[in-house]
Amino acid sequence: MKKNIIILLACITLTGCGLYDKYEQKTTIPADAFGASQEITQSSGEQSMAQMSWREFFTDPMLQQLIEQVLANNTDLNSARIAVEKSEASLKAAKMAYLPSIFVSPQASITTFGNSKASKAYDLPLQLSWDVDVFGSITNKKRAANAVLLQAQMQKEAVRANLISVTAQHYFLLQVLDRQLEILSMTDSIWNESLSTEQALWENGKAYSTAVNQMEASYLNVKTQIVDTRRYIRSVENAICQLLAVSPRHINRQKWGSTTLHHAQAKGDSYQQMFDTKYLHLGVPAMMLENRPDIRMANHAMEEAFYNTQAARAAFYPNITLNGTVGWTNSAGGLIVDPGKILLSAIAQLTQPIFARGRLTANKKIAILTEEDLQKKYVQTVINAGNQVNEAMADCMAAREKNVFYQRQVEVLREAYAGTHELMDNGKASYLEVLTAQESLLNAQLNQAMNMYDAAEAVIALYIALGGGSE
Repeated sequence: MKKNIIILLACITLTGCGLYDKYEQKTTIPADAFGASQEITQSSGEQSMAQMSWREFFTDPMLQQLIEQVLANNTDLNSARIAVEKSEASLKAAKMAYLPSIFVSPQASITTFGNSKASKAYDLPLQLSWDVDVFGSITNKKRAANAVLLQAQMQKEAVRANLISVTAQHYFLLQVLDRQLEILSMTDSIWNESLSTEQALWENGKAYSTAVNQMEASYLNVKTQIVDTRRYIRSVENAICQLLAVSPRHINRQKWGSTTLHHAQAKGDSYQQMFDTKYLHLGVPAMMLENRPDIRMANHAMEEAFYNTQAARAAFYPNITLNGTVGWTNSAGGLIVDPGKILLSAIAQLTQPIFARGRLTANKKIAILTEEDLQKKYVQTVINAGNQVNEAMADCMAAREKNVFYQRQVEVLREAYAGTHELMDNGKASYLEVLTAQESLLNAQLNQAMNMYDAAEAVIALYIALGGGSE
């Protein structure tokens, strides 16, 4: 019998060896994660822009200070930090599961029969319980807890990167809105002079009242755009204050174009530097997998599911528990002795599940299905990341191409406005032609300014999509 038990335990141990296997990422991912791009090459010999810290990427000192304040005060980032600390506590508890549980449970009783003298009994035991991790149940739970911690850390990095991105986008939007407000203010001054000239002509009988009314209507439209722009600026400032977790206030910022996003080799037009794709170094797709927190978090989620499956399998194997008691007692069976004696006891217990009403089988199936689901979600996360990179690259290229057209359009319309105004002064053009030229020039200038923001937003999105902002 003893020999048979030893053979049985040896067989169980051998079949359970696979329960100690460590997780290895085997899920295949698309080779062309970025997609096809004719404009931007994926060179492994150059440093990827994602490898730059956000302080290197955003060179504006005021923006750097603003980002630091957001990272220090933001409520969402603080919640992510707390989640990491909770996971650390859970991991510490999982590691402590290897150690025995020790607790004291003193007991005392007084017994008397009829008029006999009461007998007093007491126990002062120190009890020990130790689960022996023969089949990896504790080990797999500990490894799963570590994977949960890694996911919490990646979530914190994702929140951090998103805050950096949103803060930078809001900052550049404020700069562009300041630029648009400057354009509108200059237009307001010029159109006011044109309106005054037209009113003087009307008073001298050299113009119709219709011309004055039309010009005044256009002038008032500029006034309303100024009001809207100032309101928009206030709204963006309030959004930044929400990120800072402070009450609404003015956000200090530099003038648009005073600093650019970092391109070490870029020279010349500062606006063109902002989004010229030849200065945007992507690196290789594999590097994106190493940098993006959401991809790493998805990988750690698969790791957690793997160890949960291992733990579910381990639940089918015996559970070995060692129990012991040491202490002081004056009760020896039904006999009360005085003084008390040392109490010692030790018990080894093996529990082998036979029928658990389908719970163990269901837990194993659920764990396997969860693992399969997370593997597919990991691939989808990589595909989504590559799509974001591709979209950001497309936006960069579109903004670069549109910038050339907007620059030329503004130059042409400025010349057209000046020439039309001169013709009207000489009576060779109508006020409608001047109005059309004025409005076309204003719209082109405002669109050019907003395209600059679109370009900056695209470059920031590309930086974050590649995994930048984690340092």
